[in-house]
Amino acid sequence: MHLIVLTVAAIALLLVLILVVKLHAFLALLLSSMALGLAAGMAPEQVLKSIQSGFGDALGFIAVVVGLGAMIGRYLEHSGGGQALADWLLARFGKDRAAWAMLVAAFLVGLPIFFEVGFIILVPLVWNLARDTKRSVLCYGLPMAAALTITHSLVPPHPAPAAASQLLGGDLGRTIVYGIGVSIPMAVVAGIFYALWIAKRIYVPVPEIAGAALEKAENNRPAPPLPLVVLLLILPVLLIFGATLVNLMKSPGMPAALRNTAVFVGHPFTALAITLLLVLFFFGIGRGLTRDQALKMAAESLAPMGALLCIMGGGGAFKQIIVDSGVGAYLGKLLITSAISPLLVVYIVAAAMRLAQGSATVAIITAAGIVAPIVKGIPGYSPDILVLALCCGGTAFSHVNDSGFWLVNQYLGMTVPQTLKSWTAMKIVSSLVGLGVVLAAHAFVR
Repeated sequence: MHLIVLTVAAIALLLVLILVVKLHAFLALLLSSMALGLAAGMAPEQVLKSIQSGFGDALGFIAVVVGLGAMIGRYLEHSGGGQALADWLLARFGKDRAAWAMLVAAFLVGLPIFFEVGFIILVPLVWNLARDTKRSVLCYGLPMAAALTITHSLVPPHPAPAAASQLLGGDLGRTIVYGIGVSIPMAVVAGIFYALWIAKRIYVPVPEIAGAALEKAENNRPAPPLPLVVLLLILPVLLIFGATLVNLMKSPGMPAALRNTAVFVGHPFTALAITLLLVLFFFGIGRGLTRDQALKMAAESLAPMGALLCIMGGGGAFKQIIVDSGVGAYLGKLLITSAISPLLVVYIVAAAMRLAQGSATVAIITAAGIVAPIVKGIPGYSPDILVLALCCGGTAFSHVNDSGFWLVNQYLGMTVPQTLKSWTAMKIVSSLVGLGVVLAAHAFVR
């Protein structure tokens, strides 16, 4: 029990250092990680190793995605392509329904690709819409982020729901269908109703990180063709989705070389790199940029990323200390022994893991491993309904130890209190809506 108390105290210390002492979030995360590890009885050497491991794990994927995505966005916006697409969205849906456009686009994009990838791809559109309509960035940023994060946590082939389905003995096809069905009301309630409600109360201007990405093209060239803009925007999605289909098919007649090529090309790193090369040609060199100008533009897009990546790495270090101290596994086993509905048990276990660890993927997979021996085979509860309840719990409570929290915080230009009131609250709303839908569906079919 003392580990739980220490973890709560460490989170409180982190918030005090950021909100009261006004330390930079990166330094506050490191100090809180060290304090928690030492207080939990970990050896000093192990504390440092855990911090190093967590920092590296957090940045091993996101650093590449952020870097490639930043350059893609810079060239896209310099060409005027982002502005052209934003204008089309506004003309098609109207200013009053542009938030719905972002929600639908992000939901479709989020089905096959990771949250971070989709966010980096779509955030320039949020900036453009916010600038054109003079409304809070939250009007478009939260609907986009809500759809991406919900599908990431509930719909296979994303790793967390796919792993949970396997551990609990569910059917992957049914989990995909049911996951989409539950995700829709979650996204609408949290990403539209709550997002627009909070956006009226928190005005967030277009952030400085957008920088030159929001400059209109200064030359007399017309904007690139909209079909080309859309094609290059969804190209990484198509490549990643193609690799996902190849992995799911597992046809014995498929040549190994074809499968390996599809998997390699469809990895987010490769898909974004290919897209960047095409964007560089069509929206950079092909539109009159010299090589020196293109190189300078790439450097400019990467310059603001340093602080963001340090913060994300710090969040990963804090998460790893919590994992290595053993508090997550203890809390999960403690909750399992309580006499409540299995659906609530798996939800609370996953939510507690998310609150403690930060990562939705880690929380869902870890919680599934903890609860599987207990809830598997319980009469009256299908594995698929248990998977949905668990994933709804794992998508809640994104706060200062979650790299996604800082991604949204930095790219939407919010303060920490604003991020807690908007992003964190939106995550809790979506989680509770999902739990309600799951409980209602279970009661109805039973």
